[in-house]
Amino acid sequence: MSPTTHISISREQVLERTRSMPSFPTVVSQIIATLDDTDSTITIVAKAISRDPLICARVLAAANTVTLRGQNHSPVWDLFSAISLIGLNRVRHITLISALSGFWSGSLGRKTTSGFWQHSVCAGIACEEVALQTACPVSASLALIAGLLHDIGQLWLYHLNPTLTPLLLEQSRQNHICLSDIERDYFGVNHATIGKWLAEHWGLPPAVSAAIGCHHQPNQALEHPLVSLVHVAEVICNALDLPSREENQVTYLSQDACQQLGLDWSDSNRSEIRSLFGRIEARSQHALTFFNSPQP
Repeated sequence: MSPTTHISISREQVLERTRSMPSFPTVVSQIIATLDDTDSTITIVAKAISRDPLICARVLAAANTVTLRGQNHSPVWDLFSAISLIGLNRVRHITLISALSGFWSGSLGRKTTSGFWQHSVCAGIACEEVALQTACPVSASLALIAGLLHDIGQLWLYHLNPTLTPLLLEQSRQNHICLSDIERDYFGVNHATIGKWLAEHWGLPPAVSAAIGCHHQPNQALEHPLVSLVHVAEVICNALDLPSREENQVTYLSQDACQQLGLDWSDSNRSEIRSLFGRIEARSQHALTFFNSPQP
């Protein structure tokens, strides 16, 4: 069935409708604001964990997995011990994904947003790994956040019309047309622009807003290295079929973005590229398994 409804969406309408959606997770904004302050970040993450039973359970589960692999088989039930054992980066990773997955599922329900959520997790991990691999002057944590949020505009469109948006996605798959182009035809704007408006409304850093708004057309904002990072990371996820889904197609890869990141795809650099792809694939598969499993 081909959708026929055309809707003109403005920035004001987008922001107005956010009032009917769950509030953006405060802990995400707090972590972003303190990425360069290690002590403050530890305090904020620890408080967030203590207030959220699900995040607490996931941190403890991760810590106990580590103890089972080592010589210490005593279960870990203390949060501070768990944080010390698995490290702040891992705790931040768990906290961010848990907070954002709760935000997404709270908007429409986990079953409805599961594919969106899985793609966002893989893109976030890919962003983090590419940031660590290249000379990109972006912190790995900010890269993770930008990757997790890059398609947030799609969530808003689902919230607007949960019947129409899947039809547009199907039309994109069947006709091999970029989803962004189809969205622009039916809504006047695409999910990237809507996501940029949301990010600006939430007070996220300009680099994150730009990365969300231009991840399909990075050459429009190359002054922000994070834009190139998110663009390349999403292309890698689609190329690796992470997560496995019909819409994973590589339609465009900006050579300017690759050059800005110093990525070399030539045969002489094949071993490093394979290593990068291997880490992204392994971490993505682990994250999807871990966060889809029931927690104690």
